[in-house]
Amino acid sequence: MKTYQVNENGYYGEFGGAYVPEILHQCVEDLQKTYLEVLESESFKQEYDQLLRDYVGRPSPLYLAKRLSEKYGCKIYLKREDLNHTGAHKINNTIGQILLARRMGKTRIIAETGAGQHGVATATVCALMNMECIVYMGKTDVERQHANVQKMEMLGATVIPVTSGNMTLKDATNEAIRDWCCHPSDTYYIIGSTVGPHPYPDMVARLQSVISEEIKKQLQEKEGRDYPDYLIACVGGGSNAAGTIYHYLDEERVKIVLAEAGGKGIYSGMSAATIQLGKKGIIHGARTLVMQSEDGQIEEPYSISAGLDYPGIGPIHANLSVTHRAQILAVDDDEALDAAYELTKLEGIIPALESAHALGTLSKVDFKPEDIVVLTVSGRGDKDMDTYITNKR
Repeated sequence: MKTYQVNENGYYGEFGGAYVPEILHQCVEDLQKTYLEVLESESFKQEYDQLLRDYVGRPSPLYLAKRLSEKYGCKIYLKREDLNHTGAHKINNTIGQILLARRMGKTRIIAETGAGQHGVATATVCALMNMECIVYMGKTDVERQHANVQKMEMLGATVIPVTSGNMTLKDATNEAIRDWCCHPSDTYYIIGSTVGPHPYPDMVARLQSVISEEIKKQLQEKEGRDYPDYLIACVGGGSNAAGTIYHYLDEERVKIVLAEAGGKGIYSGMSAATIQLGKKGIIHGARTLVMQSEDGQIEEPYSISAGLDYPGIGPIHANLSVTHRAQILAVDDDEALDAAYELTKLEGIIPALESAHALGTLSKVDFKPEDIVVLTVSGRGDKDMDTYITNKR
């Protein structure tokens, strides 16, 4: 049977794999050997499920957005990841990975962050588990996501501003990998998205798959069927999207729409629309689509959203794009801002700028009145208030 899931070598079609420096080979191999055994063990499942329920506050609601539905002429349900503890989907993944790190005997945790939500989620679980936490964050992002930096520091993490490149997510990831190379034995690197060397893309997707697992149950209760006609999510590295579609990947009757950051326009030179602009290449340990120049140098991405300006994309999504399993739409800055204000005015929900990109696809898809659409609101807009207020609609 045709599947869009990862194969035993860590590839989604031609994308994925583990391209790592020699010094990290052992770390990555240990992780590959251990992760499934741990994730599928009863003791892990029990502890993970209990923390998701009592600490994160899951299941997150599936909310029928009546006024939004009326506007777009179909039935739109919002999967409310913004209501999780720490305000986004990121916590689903960090809780799972810190439980794995503890079982592997690691004592020091490192992470990279763009918008700061993954940094906050990592700092949160490190406080919970009493572990040392170092978060790498581009200096540009430190400035535009100041509230999240303060949260991380209050939670006891050390935030290291990165000043290389254009000082955003890619550069923070580079620094985190350098750190890992220097401390391979005691350090566990919690990657925040479906990127990096195998097994990270698969592991993060599995930990986020609680989203689609809940969507199935919730739709069954509300609609008497466990699948929607459309699933919509935003992609930067792509973890909330991977979680949203995980249990539906091989169900071809469910259409997948992924929103990437168009920035100031795909061909403006100021964009992060990796799937549409990228060419096959290797970034941060995986073969995927990468924004690069003619001679293979990584190009700097741009987006108004600190969580979407990554020059690569999770290999799972690269594969969904080339096999045409998913429709990829670029949503530019202005469209995302308009969509955020629209949701706020129609439903009283202020979304994260990342999620606003997913909302920006609604006007680009031709829905039928009977269509059931599930759109994941991956995070809440607290961290983006400065940007919203500066760009009043």
